Amino acid sequence: MKGLTYLAVLEPSGEKSYSLYFPDMPGCYSDGKNLEDALKNAKDALELHYYGMVKDGEEVPKSTGKVSKEDAEGCIVCPVTIYPDVVVEKYNNKKVKTNCTLPAWLKEIAENNHINYSQVLEAAIKQKLGLNQ
Repeated sequence: MKGLTYLAVLEPSGEKSYSLYFPDMPGCYSDGKNLEDALKNAKDALELHYYGMVKDGEEVPKSTGKVSKEDAEGCIVCPVTIYPDVVVEKYNNKKVKTNCTLPAWLKEIAENNHINYSQVLEAAIKQKLGLNQ
């Protein structure tokens, strides 16, 4: 499995907090209340930004592996690696909340029988679309 590595620039933005960005991934920003939090958020931000670009059919910029002297001055520069296949799988299978309506009598019976609405709805939609495996 091949990873993509981009350099993150973490700028001190308070006593212990940091704001961060990726010079080679325009529009990808985050922050953290401390260094550990900023590094975790950097990975999350890069994954989500990457996924959004792929989902929108945009070309993902290549990493140069370099940061300009101006960008690095007074900052922490660190590599952040993501694994594209894992990222796409993660976000494609992320559970999302959706709202649906039922007749009151059916909802009451379902709840009395401990029906898991999410499981039933997912199975029914898969069946309707012919996606059952």
